[in-house]
Amino acid sequence: MLPISYFCILIICNLLSYTSTILDSPIEYLKGVGPLKGDMLRKELAIFTFRDLLEHFPLRHIDKTKVEAIHSISPETEYIQVAGTITSLDVLGEKSAKRLVARLQDDTGALELTWFQGIHWVQKSTQVGLRYLVYGKAAFFNGRPQITHPELEPLGEAKTDGKPFLEPIYPTTEKLKARGVGARQIGRLTSALLAQVSERDIPENIPAEIIQSLNLTTRFNAFRNIHFPRSQEEYVLALRRLKFEEFFIAQVRLNMIRINRHRHSRGVPFLAVGELFNTFYHKYLPFELTGAQKRVLKEIRADTSRPRQMNRLLQGDVGSGKTIVALLAMLLAADNGFQSCLMAPTEILAQQHFVSLTGLLKDMPVNVKIITGSTKAAERKKILPALLDGTIQMLVGTHAVIEDKVSFKNLGLAIVDEQHRFGVAQRAALWKKAEIPPHVLVMTATPIPRTLAMTAYGDLDYSIMNELPPGRQPIATVHRFETYRAKVMDFVRTEIEKGRQVYIIYPLIEESESMSYEDLMQGYEQVKSYFPEPKYRISMVHGRMNPEQKEINMKRFVEGDTHIMVSTTVIEVGVNVPNASVMVIESAEKFGLSQLHQLRGRVGRGSEKSFCILLTAHKLSNDAKARLHILCATNDGFKIAEKDLELRGPGQIEGTKQSGVLNFKLASLVNDKPVLEAAKFCAEKIVTNDEALALAENQPLKAYLLLQKGKTAWSRIS
Repeated sequence: MLPISYFCILIICNLLSYTSTILDSPIEYLKGVGPLKGDMLRKELAIFTFRDLLEHFPLRHIDKTKVEAIHSISPETEYIQVAGTITSLDVLGEKSAKRLVARLQDDTGALELTWFQGIHWVQKSTQVGLRYLVYGKAAFFNGRPQITHPELEPLGEAKTDGKPFLEPIYPTTEKLKARGVGARQIGRLTSALLAQVSERDIPENIPAEIIQSLNLTTRFNAFRNIHFPRSQEEYVLALRRLKFEEFFIAQVRLNMIRINRHRHSRGVPFLAVGELFNTFYHKYLPFELTGAQKRVLKEIRADTSRPRQMNRLLQGDVGSGKTIVALLAMLLAADNGFQSCLMAPTEILAQQHFVSLTGLLKDMPVNVKIITGSTKAAERKKILPALLDGTIQMLVGTHAVIEDKVSFKNLGLAIVDEQHRFGVAQRAALWKKAEIPPHVLVMTATPIPRTLAMTAYGDLDYSIMNELPPGRQPIATVHRFETYRAKVMDFVRTEIEKGRQVYIIYPLIEESESMSYEDLMQGYEQVKSYFPEPKYRISMVHGRMNPEQKEINMKRFVEGDTHIMVSTTVIEVGVNVPNASVMVIESAEKFGLSQLHQLRGRVGRGSEKSFCILLTAHKLSNDAKARLHILCATNDGFKIAEKDLELRGPGQIEGTKQSGVLNFKLASLVNDKPVLEAAKFCAEKIVTNDEALALAENQPLKAYLLLQKGKTAWSRIS
């Protein structure tokens, strides 16, 4: 057995290979950059060091030997490379409309080149009568082909060896182009950098066994060939290696967080399934639990029975019955002498939960209270001491529950509904209300694609509920254009005559936008013209309404006192009106796919057939058409979430915008699922077998992770 000192030396050697590298040099020290360009690269592209430039990957490569004829440009042409002579160069327009227009001529035709920025620099560096190689995105203006802000360079001697010459095209900005730092100039800087870099500067961070088993190229070769491949094959191998690395490092981090939490976190064990749980389950449960609900309940029971903190994400589709699972978990806490708290993002949703819980527990000896921003001072004076002496077993509330004045005797379970609507600090404040952290259950009605759950929420244990309670019918969803409005309103009238209720939703994007508010008020008046009072009664709810009026109007609809609810998306989550059978969504093209699915979930909560009608203008973008098509085709929230991920990308999915593990530069959660699966498998295997990454073969990985944290690794060595 090797002495411990050997491993210390090994770690230090690996750390030195990372710390003493040219790649940490400030970018202005690179030849050809200097202070002025260095400052612009920092501001425009966040390139601070040589390493940042190395990791500024090209968007695409073009074969410099492949030159197209100008006459071949068609409306279907995207990016193209042409060669010809600049025959004219003129500044047109004045002030903000000023532009530089050049004419490029080859043997087959002419092409217009246009610049709106950096005009002075382009004029200075471009000469009429010289031949140029031009690359850019083709378009047509007034029937003539043109390229706006093209890449332009003097045409040198053509390569004669017949081999392709792949040149990288890098992302840049108009400000940088104006200072002579376009895509090709960034390529020259990157080439100069790579000439100075050795394998020692780009050491391995993946264990050798994985590299061999997956036939990955070396890290050094991957970085060289992602920028300047000699063939398409070399580029593909480099891309595969670096995508795998991004996924692998993220998965190792998440697995270490999860295992560390499981091993070292403290929690209060719920050892008994007692009288409260059993009485409710056998006497008062209003329906038979679905298989998914039973499975999740077993997972929660297993987690909470151990003396470590449960940290579980429960994702369930709209109407899958998460509330009843939450209630049973709270009863489990009460049976073991602990209090529980359910925190919801809005007052309407908190009230909805409170009404549901008190209704279900009306024949049970359980004390449930609610505290929100509008709870009266007299009521607070009763609630706060009762929480402190343990008289209140369950508390429902908004963010008001995390106020300093709200203290518990022994909080054992914290449930957060629609968790993405709360900040990290808000959730942490709830955990701190007990000496030993409470068990945590975070719930979301927004189905999360599996690939996203594996990354954004990979440090949590997660449960999925994908079954609807018995008796629920699928919601019929149809798309109708504005011209069908009269027929849609006739259908709504028919449903109201059957005794049903209706939602009509308007897209109030920002509560401060007066135009959207006017649209809502005009819509309300239009609805009243179709459904005149007193025969029809209409409620309205929107974000600019005072909370008390909003509650009154919402309550009238919930109690069946009004036929129609005209609303913005404030009713998106949690409102439960089983008698509502029709959801009309105005200007549906303005909503995201997941939001449309959430809105649709407000109907179909009873046993009657329900309908969702998507009303739109005739002119729709391709993305809007795709969203409406998928919504009409399926009620499966997980399929919809996958499509939403594909359409919008992970950075736009609610709740993941600040997720550090999603900052992938090359890898795609949509297109690289097999790579993600392989990375997840390898990461789990390594961390399971060597949690501390103490084995010799895992030292490069450990050194890399320590330094990636941005902390001095020396303080971690003992």
